[in-house]
Amino acid sequence: MPMAKNNVPTAPCSVSRAQSSIVNSPTVPKSQKGENALPLKNTADYNDQDWMQYALALADKAEAVGEIPVGAVLVKSNEVIAEGWNLSILEHNACAHAEIIAITNAGKVLENYRLIDCTLYVTLEPCPMCAGALVHARIKRLVYGAGDYKTGAAGSVFDLVRNEHLNHQIEVTSGIYAEQCATKISDFFRRRRKEKKALKQANKGDKDNV
Repeated sequence: MPMAKNNVPTAPCSVSRAQSSIVNSPTVPKSQKGENALPLKNTADYNDQDWMQYALALADKAEAVGEIPVGAVLVKSNEVIAEGWNLSILEHNACAHAEIIAITNAGKVLENYRLIDCTLYVTLEPCPMCAGALVHARIKRLVYGAGDYKTGAAGSVFDLVRNEHLNHQIEVTSGIYAEQCATKISDFFRRRRKEKKALKQANKGDKDNV
């Protein structure tokens, strides 16, 4: 998915979120259990755009198995600690979004549930569940692509990650490749609606021929 490094949309795009998958399930790909999903180059000079491209590639892995295309990568000192992508349709687990998978794996890698000085890159603004988990994990920084104006909890609808009533606040950067992130999800749902319509018409045709 080549794209000019500085081609960052000036306004975040809005999409709605669906769900993900569980880390310890036997059907979760090996890459979500400790092996990186993508071949890594030297990431020492990676910037926010580079890491969002990485997260977008993880979103493609979700889409490849029929999941809503959301990807997340957790980074520390510009190195990948853990990653995740949505699989909850496949796993029947409403709680395991891409972010949850990434921070769960990161805790195992770092052997600490506090993910100090870590940055999470995710293609879609976290929901309230994921935002709460990020606060509990003490994530230092959150970078997301598309805004979610239905359930977003990092500034669009709620702002749990910067809530002064909580005991930790997270630095937020939004709108990195927002259009590309939003389009990926919108295209997925548009295609799925067409597939459902075609299936419905096919079933109707079968009944008419009986």
